[in-house]
Amino acid sequence: MPFFRTKEAPRTEVDFTNLPRHVAIIMDGNGRWAKKRGLPRTAGHAAGAENFRTIATYCKEIGLEYLTVYAFSTENWKRPAEEVSAIMGLLKKYLLEAIEKMERDRVKMCFFGDLSQLPEELQLLCERTREISRHYDGVQVNICLNYGGRDEILRAARRFALDCAEGKADPNHLTEAQFSSYLYSAGVPDPDLIIRPSGELRLSNFLPWQSAYAEFYFTDVLWPDFSKEELHRALASYQHRQRRFGGVLNG
Repeated sequence: MPFFRTKEAPRTEVDFTNLPRHVAIIMDGNGRWAKKRGLPRTAGHAAGAENFRTIATYCKEIGLEYLTVYAFSTENWKRPAEEVSAIMGLLKKYLLEAIEKMERDRVKMCFFGDLSQLPEELQLLCERTREISRHYDGVQVNICLNYGGRDEILRAARRFALDCAEGKADPNHLTEAQFSSYLYSAGVPDPDLIIRPSGELRLSNFLPWQSAYAEFYFTDVLWPDFSKEELHRALASYQHRQRRFGGVLNG
């Protein structure tokens, strides 16, 4: 059946024959999830990492083309050293497990962000993961690590300016499509739907250029509790939107 009806929300239906191509998620609320349970923040990140695995696998199962997740921002370095270390450890664990299962899962993995600031071992794992999965043609999962939207735009501007200085580009003929080719997300379609759990109503420096015409779905559910059913609600909400991209609908 092409439609799914949740038990929690009987009127929520998803047409799996008409999914968005690209869904992006701000995985927020791990710390609050842990605090509510009297656990250390690191426990929340562990639960969040496990839920990422669940949701990413499910996105593959339903045929989503692209999934982009905000895993670690350029601002997250301000957090306590113990918490940052725990997050890096979870990333390492996830990538090692992903490498073992790649031929079975056939998930193409890419990374957006300045990986040069990550621990060397993690940098090598990211590159190995990207290289192994380069030829896969299933869902592409983009993991944003040491990523900041403004930083991405600045880096793209610097690269473009350098090309202009070297005679490889002409600033008088710069187009949006050309500028997009300088971003981490070059070659990836802009997200159709951006989901933010945890009750916060902001982008937090996540894909500002790419989200110009994205639809947004906000929920109070904390990321570790973000279930397949909640994803269904987000997708159903998206499918009831009218996307005009600045124009008007015909008829």
